Amino acid sequence: MPLQWSGLSPELLLAVDRNSAEGLRAQLERQIRDAIRAGRLQVGERLPSSRELARRAGVSRGLVQDCYAQLQAEGYLTGRVGAATTVAARACPQPAPAAPAAPAGPPPAGPRLLADFRSGVPDLASFPLADWLWAIREAARTLPAAALDYGDPHGAPMLREVVSGYQRRVRAAAADPERTVICSGYAQGLALALRALAARGVTTLAYEEPGAPAATSRAAAHAGMTAVPVPVDEDGVDVRALEATSARAVLVTPAHQWPTGVVMTARRRRALIDWAQRRDAVVIEDDYDAEFRYDRDPVGSLQGLAPDRVLNIGTVSKSLAPALRLGWLLCPPLLHGPVVAFKASDDRGSPTLDQVALAHLMTSGRYDRHLRRMRAEYAARRATLVGALAAHAPGVRLTGLAAGFHAVAHLGPGRDEEQVVAAARARRVGLYGMAAHHTAPDPAGGPRLVLGFGNTGRHAITGGIAAVGDLLTG
Repeated sequence: MPLQWSGLSPELLLAVDRNSAEGLRAQLERQIRDAIRAGRLQVGERLPSSRELARRAGVSRGLVQDCYAQLQAEGYLTGRVGAATTVAARACPQPAPAAPAAPAGPPPAGPRLLADFRSGVPDLASFPLADWLWAIREAARTLPAAALDYGDPHGAPMLREVVSGYQRRVRAAAADPERTVICSGYAQGLALALRALAARGVTTLAYEEPGAPAATSRAAAHAGMTAVPVPVDEDGVDVRALEATSARAVLVTPAHQWPTGVVMTARRRRALIDWAQRRDAVVIEDDYDAEFRYDRDPVGSLQGLAPDRVLNIGTVSKSLAPALRLGWLLCPPLLHGPVVAFKASDDRGSPTLDQVALAHLMTSGRYDRHLRRMRAEYAARRATLVGALAAHAPGVRLTGLAAGFHAVAHLGPGRDEEQVVAAARARRVGLYGMAAHHTAPDPAGGPRLVLGFGNTGRHAITGGIAAVGDLLTG
């Protein structure tokens, strides 16, 4: 589909050389032909009016009209009296489009899915757009002109104050706005933390197994570090196994382990903090979906127990939407300075208007109102998933349901995850195996599926499980 420019179209870069032996009209014709052949101007795209192009190029309007008439005769342009001049459909073969970038999640294959149980994505259709627009308007209305300058790489003071206060109240964190750094989501937050650790001489990062091996190893490599997996059991990360590594940093998800859903016990938390103090190490706490808990008391932040040894990363990617690209780091004193320096060198700070809008959203009560609404909705979807499996795959056990919007389905012994996933895809249902979260096969854990229901409605959950129930039970 050609680009449609509202009002005046953007300028077209054409250079006229009055000292050239080539005539002015010939120069314009040649440059427009070249722009079309190279794909700078695409089929259906509008050219400037003859009056506007003549003004910009400093030539007569009649010369431009003659130029356009010649290119129409050659089949490059099309137009009629009273209508815009555009690139003709038969002008020339268009260059092949560039290959699309790989999506963050598994790409859809074949026909549209009846249900897609992809995990890690909130309900995108429930994004509180009206509240966000209100917050943007409020930010624009109240923002002083000076705040439109390059800001503090720490982040907007207003948002740092709000985030710190919110984390103290809701997550029992030891949050200080002076050591809170606003970032562009989890990926940047982790990258900043790892670079700051590497600058202090840390060479090895431990991470949970199962977890996110590909993304974590890639982030560690970019920081010049090596990543090593450490197993997770029913109490959380295995600190004894961690002791056996040379790591002086570990990445954990204690509130709701990704992807098993295990909640790190108080005893294991104390052991992990003791390890960090003895090893002179840092714990990176990914607090990715702590807002959504259902069947147990709220779990406080690990950072609140040892703010000098824990760096906490939080975002609004799960509570609002990934597209906002807003997050924060609660930094221990030893990492605060390097994190800010690297943030300043990366992008000089995250967008101020969006930061202030988020602060208004949170202080107005609209953010908490959205969380309450989504907590109820995800709880209903969770119940729908449990009921659908009980009805259509009664032999399948579910775990990891205490929080968030994904669960783990345990398949029977000897089942093949890949075969189940492929067979479900043939029935237009997206299922995803646990194997992708391991660096090596895990026979002890058995075949499992990670079932996300954040962006899958109740009707789709019911229909999807009904369509593949026999595959899950074998």
